[in-house]
Amino acid sequence: MKALRITADALTVISVLFVFSFGLQYLLTPGAVAPSMGFAHWPTGEAAEFLSVKGARDLGSAIVLLVLLVIRERRALGWALLATALIPIGDASLILAHGGSAAMAFGVHYATAAGVIVIGLLQLKVAKGAKAVEQG
Repeated sequence: MKALRITADALTVISVLFVFSFGLQYLLTPGAVAPSMGFAHWPTGEAAEFLSVKGARDLGSAIVLLVLLVIRERRALGWALLATALIPIGDASLILAHGGSAAMAFGVHYATAAGVIVIGLLQLKVAKGAKAVEQG
């Protein structure tokens, strides 16, 4: 069980760092990072300000996950990871709906969602094991 906990925690930290870094990039250099998302066209001028919303969303999501990990609320962390997987699913679906890159939608966003779901399920399994030991 210890190896599973360490694996789940390491994967959670890695995913949090990735999401946090993307959030910072979208806040600090949105024009430079936006094309890597996969959309066919990007808005310009004032319309491009929505990229800041994506940055704030990513930072907020990462911080919530990190707090749950730090305070060892594994069951809540597992469910939060599963819920957070909806974000890359939504991103990929929007990219496809607007004629963007299918390779980015599937290879990055849907793949990210699958990874986050696996990590969430691992955290739930660790939480269940810890509860069984407590009741033991």
